[in-house]
Amino acid sequence: MPAVSHRGGSARRRTINEINMVPFIDVMLVLLIIFMVTAPLITTGVVDLPSVGKSKQRPDHVIELIVGTDDKLRVRVDGKDNANDSSPLALRNVAAKVAELQGGNTNMPVVISADRNVKYESVVKVMDTLQKSGVQRVGLSVKSTGS
Repeated sequence: MPAVSHRGGSARRRTINEINMVPFIDVMLVLLIIFMVTAPLITTGVVDLPSVGKSKQRPDHVIELIVGTDDKLRVRVDGKDNANDSSPLALRNVAAKVAELQGGNTNMPVVISADRNVKYESVVKVMDTLQKSGVQRVGLSVKSTGS
């Protein structure tokens, strides 16, 4: 009868320190297949952006408020600078000046023009002031991108 060595007997009782990767790989493959099947079925969100329509006829009289990058306002009537008033207009005086230029016709359109470097907050303040003063038709000037 051969002698049993302690080395041979302890090899049987040694625990396996390795991780079995097969179940992990199986789960990952199943998840991959599920995502591949469901990905085409997911609909992407569609955002409806406003578009700039073309007016059929330009109004006869338009008051244009030009907001400068320094938050100073200038007034232009029918595309012409006001020769009598070349100084910048303060925000608190905008409503009175527009009412004066409208001459009682509250339907006369007011267009706000601003450079892209002007803060959005400045344009909104002008719009808010005009709305509070009762101006009915306020629009924003846009840059046309083509024909």
